[in-house]
Amino acid sequence: MPYSLFLRKHVDKIFEKIAKKDPPQEKALKSKLAQILEDPYRFKPLKAPLQNKRRVHVFGSFVLVYSIDDSNKTVIVEDYDHHDNIYR
Repeated sequence: MPYSLFLRKHVDKIFEKIAKKDPPQEKALKSKLAQILEDPYRFKPLKAPLQNKRRVHVFGSFVLVYSIDDSNKTVIVEDYDHHDNIYR
């Protein structure tokens, strides 16, 4: 994988809870993260005020928001939540 992954602290805590409580969602999330690391520009860019970030739907109604640091070849996971809550 050409890009590495960095999780914000609050996202890391969310992922830990998912790993314990919802294995199917964890599996879908890992699969989507692998796709992002292979080609981070594949998924939809967001508009202001979230410009310079991208989003991808995971496991139905959940959305993963991430940014790309090309200088360090890193994908930064900014947030993960249900679609109804993510853009608030």
